[in-house]
Amino acid sequence: MILLDSSILIELFRKKDKKKTLFYNLSQSDKNLSISTITYYEIGIGNRKSHFDFWDSLCENLTVIPFDKTCSDTAIAIYLDLLKINKMVDLADILIGATALTHNIPIATLNVKHFERIKDLEILK
Repeated sequence: MILLDSSILIELFRKKDKKKTLFYNLSQSDKNLSISTITYYEIGIGNRKSHFDFWDSLCENLTVIPFDKTCSDTAIAIYLDLLKINKMVDLADILIGATALTHNIPIATLNVKHFERIKDLEILK
């Protein structure tokens, strides 16, 4: 299983040639692609009406992993670690990273600069 960051889906929406996206490359593998409920929310609020059908169809083929209490505990630890070393990232990135860590799955992102600050997170580039 691979957890997709929002940046992967944004690239997919923006590029006309879908075969030139990281999402397409990852989808060619036999691994199950997933998103966190945080990514679902981020894409949902930024979604244009013209993309609703595409988004709904895409979500039918993705596993949506809930953000629960265990994820929250992990996110708190990440936040405190980043605060201590003065390397804070966006809250959504912390929550998405916490989902990946909690479920022990790698994350695919185009925003490596932020996610590499999260200790022990496996990042697919």
